[in-house]
Amino acid sequence: MAKMKIKKGDLVQVITGRKQEKGGDRGKQGKVIEVYPATSRVLVEGVNRITKHTKVGQSSRGSRTGGIVHQEAPIHVSNVAIVDPETKKPTRVRTRVEMVERDGRMKAQRIRVSVRSGKDL
Repeated sequence: MAKMKIKKGDLVQVITGRKQEKGGDRGKQGKVIEVYPATSRVLVEGVNRITKHTKVGQSSRGSRTGGIVHQEAPIHVSNVAIVDPETKKPTRVRTRVEMVERDGRMKAQRIRVSVRSGKDL
């Protein structure tokens, strides 16, 4: 299981799949809701929406629950790229190691950096 460079809350763009004109998700941007490192998948807001049919029931207050629900499905991490904060285009991620003083001693801290602009993510 490889370390994932995409984290929860990142703004990502779908870089593969069907074009938006043909009903696909390529080019769409959204925030990462959840990360699943065991399966190398991410859940992105507004991307890969599915229609799920759930059994109709009643809640304790008597209102009906269930029916047809639209929700996001996970997408493979290789199909998305982090959006550069400066250019708003997809970019790769590098890590930079900085030495930071904590509690009187030096510790190494990894910082994610955009390859496209060099800005911190």
